[in-house]
Amino acid sequence: MAEDLLRMADEWGPEKIVVVSDSRTGMRGVLVIDNSARGIGKGGTRMSPTLTIEEVCRLARTMTWKWAAVDLFHGGAKAGILGDPTSPDKERILRAFARALRNEVPREYLFGLDMGLNERDAAILADELGDLGTSTGLPRALGGVPYDQLGVTGFGVAEAADAALQRSGESLAGKRVAIQGFGAVGVAAAQRLAALGAQIVAVATATGTVHDRDGLDLERLLDLRAEHGDACVSAYASGDHSRDVLDVDADVLIPAAMQDTITDAVAANTTARLIVEGANLPTSPSSRRILQERGVQVVPDFIANAGGIVAAAHSTDARNSPFVVDTAAVFEMISEKLRANTVAVLDMSQRDGTLPHEAALTMAMERVREAMELRGRLPRP
Repeated sequence: MAEDLLRMADEWGPEKIVVVSDSRTGMRGVLVIDNSARGIGKGGTRMSPTLTIEEVCRLARTMTWKWAAVDLFHGGAKAGILGDPTSPDKERILRAFARALRNEVPREYLFGLDMGLNERDAAILADELGDLGTSTGLPRALGGVPYDQLGVTGFGVAEAADAALQRSGESLAGKRVAIQGFGAVGVAAAQRLAALGAQIVAVATATGTVHDRDGLDLERLLDLRAEHGDACVSAYASGDHSRDVLDVDADVLIPAAMQDTITDAVAANTTARLIVEGANLPTSPSSRRILQERGVQVVPDFIANAGGIVAAAHSTDARNSPFVVDTAAVFEMISEKLRANTVAVLDMSQRDGTLPHEAALTMAMERVREAMELRGRLPRP
């Protein structure tokens, strides 16, 4: 495993990998600081029973590009805990994790929210270190910006989708949308997409897919989700829920669940003409090439799902302030930055004949490289 990690290192990072454990609680976790040239490491903390160090390294690198692409001054980082987020020992594990990283937090890294963690968990991490400034995504009652509760990431995904269509002279109005994942991102994306006139025709959770070619009753589905969680799809309609949402006939596809879900087969067969990556790393290089050849536009993850980090930046800025963050200003900045970045990346992709991911990466790399040069982190000529 050590050799595999060494092979992952390149000119950008990772700068530091910290593996921690605690025998009393069984906590096992990792922090990856990928690149801090533009600021201290910032990226969500996830908890998953299948977590790997390689996964966290990949996500930390995505954060490096995401912060640079949205042009906010943090470095790329990510943290993770190997475990079940529904465990009754979750709080003890979180507190052990925070203690184990007290040398890195908040000097080199700030905790944030990712899969398996919520605002209450952010409060626990901050409380353990005795500093509310060590974690973003805190509940509003503690002066934070509860970005999962506000739905900022999903809101940004919808704004990116609308900007991509408007760039092509189209509108979201009447467009059929399928959403993979109905957590914080998928829910907020569905709500904003519907507000912009789209028709949500399919939604998938961990328990299955619900599909209606004439459009789902989104308000009813949201009520059922509040009551039944992921089982809302079976509560919404009886019958077979085994259909893959990625195969549903739709104009717009929003992968908002896990990484590596848009396979080559999905890319070759999807009816969607626009894919907006709500999740991190849902496509592979080969599937992106297939989509490009088929004329399917893709808005890359670190462009489309950057709404959460814009909110996190507001939260970081306000962590030592007694004043409540203006959430209207948060949404305004998300809309402005994500719409502009979506158009810029798609324009660059078209102009240079490259994939949108390559165009976005080029833009982000230029910004990170400039910061590395200014700080003397690259070989001198």
